[in-house]
Amino acid sequence: MKTLIITILSLPLVLMAIHQVQSKGMDQKSDEKTMSQSMKSDDMMKEQTMGNKKSSLLPTDEELKSRLTPLQYKVTREEGTEPPFANSYWDNHEAGIYVDVISGTPLFSSIDKYDSGTGWPSFTRPLNPDEIVEKVDTRLFSVRTEVRSKQGDAHLGHVFNDGPASDGLRYCLNSASLRFVPAAELEKEGYAEYGKLFK
Repeated sequence: MKTLIITILSLPLVLMAIHQVQSKGMDQKSDEKTMSQSMKSDDMMKEQTMGNKKSSLLPTDEELKSRLTPLQYKVTREEGTEPPFANSYWDNHEAGIYVDVISGTPLFSSIDKYDSGTGWPSFTRPLNPDEIVEKVDTRLFSVRTEVRSKQGDAHLGHVFNDGPASDGLRYCLNSASLRFVPAAELEKEGYAEYGKLFK
């Protein structure tokens, strides 16, 4: 009888212990589930961030060296200067646009090109000013304004205040930084929107 009474009295304590163990197990599973979801979310965010970084990266030096000629690489990546009167576009009078040799972004038009007498292709203005980045250049013991392409970060040349247009600008560029796309081939090369400039 005494044993029976002790057993009955102990039963609520046993039930409470079982309940606590079950609750703890459920809480642990819930915590594990929450942690798993959080880790998955973090992984997804990390992948998206890495993807965005990857898409915005410029070609590596190795890729550029394999794609560009030695002169193009020297000019665009090392701020070199090609010889005057001995480059591809200084005397080019064909209608078309000039695109960034690295990114292919349209930068200048033959409509704004003129003979500056310098031996380098010269323009009075860019096609889209937002695609041009200007930087102060203090090399060669002088202060000049360097121009670079925004998308390809290619050194293009310099801009001066002695141009013929009303704003007096002369974009003096290196042919090696550019690729010329003739007006007749704009649509074929994916620049159809600029065809209207030459009609």
